[in-house]
Amino acid sequence: MTDFIYLASQSPRRLQLLEQWGVRCQLLLPDVDEDVEALEAVLPGEAPASYVQRVTGLKLQASLARLKRRGLPPAPVLCADTTVALGRRILGKPGDAGEACRMLADLAGRRHRVLTAVAVGKPAGRGLRQWAALSTSWVRFAPLSATQIRRYVDSGEPMGKAGAYAIQGHAALWTSHISGSYSGIMGLPAHETAQVLGEAGVRLL
Repeated sequence: MTDFIYLASQSPRRLQLLEQWGVRCQLLLPDVDEDVEALEAVLPGEAPASYVQRVTGLKLQASLARLKRRGLPPAPVLCADTTVALGRRILGKPGDAGEACRMLADLAGRRHRVLTAVAVGKPAGRGLRQWAALSTSWVRFAPLSATQIRRYVDSGEPMGKAGAYAIQGHAALWTSHISGSYSGIMGLPAHETAQVLGEAGVRLL
């Protein structure tokens, strides 16, 4: 069993969740010359589930290479990626306020999916072992006025968030129904994360 993991994510929510679950973490963040955003590019015709799992796998490969390059002590590395899907349409992080407004207007009064993929990699001898899981949840928003959307976007909360919202923030005020994993919608599904960490030999409660 191992007592700590590397978290290869800049999301403060993922770190907070892992700490709440009693998992000791060390951040394994990208070097300044790493283009992490390029890994999130959507391929033509790619389905949301395929997309989020592929991106998570790419992030894990990059993180394991980073671990080796820095000569750090071996330990499991956890990566995750979250995307919002309206049908087959993938709603990533908005590039600006206008795009955030358009995303939220499309989600208003409708049901959408939130998919979060989790992957753990662990150095094993001269090779690597990997485990992965996918969480799919459903969220329904109440109808929203243009004024509500604009005020929310002006707050800055939607920026850097898949689908232009944070379920744990002000967006909870118009979330009328959730089916699935609340922590998965936040960005790290508890059940699936516990599964892959346990398989990797991480000590949990």
